[in-house]
Amino acid sequence: MLDGATGTLIQRYGLTEADFRGERFRAHTCDLRGDADVLCLTRPDVIRAVHDAYLEAGADIISTDTFAATRIAQADYGLEEFVYEINLEAAKIARAAADAAEAREPSRPRFVVGSLGPTNKTASISPDVVDPAARAVTFEELAEAYAESARGLILGGADLLMVETVFDVLNAKAAIFGIEGAFDELGFELPLWISGTITDASGRTLSGHTVEAFWNAIRHARPLIVGLNCALGARQLRAHVEELSGLADTFVAAHPNAGLPNEFGGYDETPETMATVMRQFAEAGIVNVVGGCCGTGPGHVAAFAEAARGLAPRVVPERPRALRLAGLEALNVGEGSLFVNIGERTNVSGSRAFARRIVDGDYEGAVAIATRQVDGGAQAIDVNMDEAMLDSEAAMTRFLNLVASEPAIAKVPLVIDSSKWSVIEAGLRCIGGKPIVHSI
Repeated sequence: MLDGATGTLIQRYGLTEADFRGERFRAHTCDLRGDADVLCLTRPDVIRAVHDAYLEAGADIISTDTFAATRIAQADYGLEEFVYEINLEAAKIARAAADAAEAREPSRPRFVVGSLGPTNKTASISPDVVDPAARAVTFEELAEAYAESARGLILGGADLLMVETVFDVLNAKAAIFGIEGAFDELGFELPLWISGTITDASGRTLSGHTVEAFWNAIRHARPLIVGLNCALGARQLRAHVEELSGLADTFVAAHPNAGLPNEFGGYDETPETMATVMRQFAEAGIVNVVGGCCGTGPGHVAAFAEAARGLAPRVVPERPRALRLAGLEALNVGEGSLFVNIGERTNVSGSRAFARRIVDGDYEGAVAIATRQVDGGAQAIDVNMDEAMLDSEAAMTRFLNLVASEPAIAKVPLVIDSSKWSVIEAGLRCIGGKPIVHSI
């Protein structure tokens, strides 16, 4: 059992601006009300009470109050320089609560998961309607921010780390890269939990990835747990969790919202109605971990725990080995697969027309060539920018960012083709799916 929403409980305390500021940030130049993460420094008693409430309700795993505790998200409050400390203290508070609960009931271990939210910026979608290749944040900035937060959570006592509410799969890949860097620096690793967010009935993330494409894109991280959370209520999430359960050869989790938001932005699903659906998840054998997201509280967790009592957890399936790629959609190549067509016309070495457009800066024309390749039946497209007259890294980055904004092209996996490692790295930092690397 995972816990429920942190913000839902914090709101019940009716905290004021003075509470969020505390004595430490009394003279801070930005308003802090609404920044739940800073409460780990200014009202740790409230955060400890939230953890205690969920542990009392039956949670085996509690998540740190750090959903927006990255340098990127905390810039909204002018607290970038306190991010490491927030994560460190948040993990310490949760660790103390979990240890106290376990001391009261030694036969039942309790765990702390360090929460790493998606940030308020996306690496896959342009903030500029005029320039679809523009980005508000880079892969490197995201990776560095996640590494900093992860170090605080790890050293504060987290048992595992959760990259959660993944609306942009490229953000999640940057998080994974940054976390692995933190592991390298510290000399040890913690298990990972990666939880995606299906934003609507389309069954896709905000960045456009299907459930299978999401899994193929992040499987290299070897997560202990993969799951889905937020955005949808339990009923709406069921089919997507079931799909993920059939794909993932690891543990699967679900922590949905308490239904869809009502006209006032609140959530109406009661513990009893949600528990009925969550029991169905367990009876169907599609989950190993359940909990709650927005709008849920200790009552929901207690109801889930009671509903799932005595039911067997999901059995992790064995999947056959295969080449599992992803654009916005998955492409799996196994023993029974037919010939795979790779479009070679988006290659400056193989297409004079494409090379001319790239050298002339006609990226719109270059993207049109890619569109024709996919429309013509290419199941993947090869992108090569190795040309003496080009800044190959810049050309690769701009072209792939433009391709990402064209779902008709981005649905297929990419082949990053270069004899230069720096160009390959530049390409990989733009891809939210799982590509092929060629020619190195």
